[in-house]
Amino acid sequence: MRFHPAVLSALLLFLASPFAAAQEKAVPESSAAVQMSFAPIVKTTAPAVVNVYSQRQLPQQQGNRFFDDPFFRRFFGDDGTFGRPRERVLNSLGSGVVVDPSGLIVTNNHVVANGTDIKVVLADKREFEAKVLLTDERTDLAVLKIEVPDEKLPAITLGDSDALEVGDLVLAIGNPFGVGQTVTSGIVSALARTQVGVTDYQFFIQTDAAINPGNSGGALVNMKGELIGINTAIFSRSGGSIGIGFAIPTNMVRTVVATAESGSGLIRRPWIGAELQDVTPDIATSLGMARPEGALIVSLHPESPLTKAGLKRGDIILAIEGRPIENAQELGYRVATTAIGATTIVEYQRKGDHKETQVTMVAAPETVKRDDTLIDGPNPLAGAVVANLSPAVADELGLPANSKGVAVAKVQDGPAQRFFRRGDVILEVNGEKIETVDALSKALAGEQSLWRLALNRGGRVVKIAIGN
Repeated sequence: MRFHPAVLSALLLFLASPFAAAQEKAVPESSAAVQMSFAPIVKTTAPAVVNVYSQRQLPQQQGNRFFDDPFFRRFFGDDGTFGRPRERVLNSLGSGVVVDPSGLIVTNNHVVANGTDIKVVLADKREFEAKVLLTDERTDLAVLKIEVPDEKLPAITLGDSDALEVGDLVLAIGNPFGVGQTVTSGIVSALARTQVGVTDYQFFIQTDAAINPGNSGGALVNMKGELIGINTAIFSRSGGSIGIGFAIPTNMVRTVVATAESGSGLIRRPWIGAELQDVTPDIATSLGMARPEGALIVSLHPESPLTKAGLKRGDIILAIEGRPIENAQELGYRVATTAIGATTIVEYQRKGDHKETQVTMVAAPETVKRDDTLIDGPNPLAGAVVANLSPAVADELGLPANSKGVAVAKVQDGPAQRFFRRGDVILEVNGEKIETVDALSKALAGEQSLWRLALNRGGRVVKIAIGN
């Protein structure tokens, strides 16, 4: 065979290059070695990926006032259901991952939220009732448990998501659109995505492996067969995959699983008691920084471990344990994946000087008794659970560390469903300033023809008037 001189020259240059020299040369020993395939990885990981089915009851109004009339009941029968709410069943489909052979399964919180009947179907089509050990709305993760006597289930080992690099090959395994277990491949498209808006902790792995509805809670695995993410969301205008999918890193999953295994049922996260801001190009220029990076401390709670370690308002946190911090969301993730009681090295900038200190992570303190109270009676807050704000309650609700007063911790039913949201801070009732749950209960006592309330919602003061 003869080569064109130009082709021969190019081939010789390639063979002499460092790239070619770095390649191992070996004669394939079998037909399987000739054909590249992900099959060996799939065989070890796919059996640990399950389908999760959840049902919840939603009330649905009949919507026809004529059925309340006795005249119509005479002709259409009266079984006692006319005009009453009728239950509607909402089905939810997702995926899950067995992370312990005893039957411990991780999935997304939004797959099982408020579910009354949750079933898990294994890859071999066996079906089991699942018990919810823990749900965490802030990370959008949930941990389930199924009982399979005298058997160890296939499980996937949790890998180190911090070891991932952009360009790494990954596989996504789940049950898209309910068609059955499906494996797709792709690469890590980006790391530390913070503008997704799915959970409180914005630090996602982005992949172009096809992820579709039904994949939620499924596995994202690396080429070692390790779990490195839980598939959670997609960016799509049509509802189908366009190559932009997001997964929760396993280093966050690991903290939630550890809490579930402890049996406490309550997730206690490290707290730094700081209000943070991203460093913008303008801020970076004004501070003489080479580029925008880090998280700017806007304010600190007096009990903050950062305060005790010597940090101040205006300092810029640049790294934790040697890991660079690009923005406030990344700092929140790094803190959340650190153990309470651990001492970590924090690097920061103050007035152009680079400094570092040791910070011991603590749980958010409950400086005042929370006094959880379910509001009832003829008032617009009936059906809401309210609590006194402390750093612990503020942290649970995603509110600033220095928040004070009374917050809506949960909205269960009643009139509160129409007017209030979790995290609303009640400021005034009929002109009376509200600072404690006791003060709120007294202000809501008795009947009023008109209720005037002021509340803080997402940093904005909202005033509403509600008539009885």
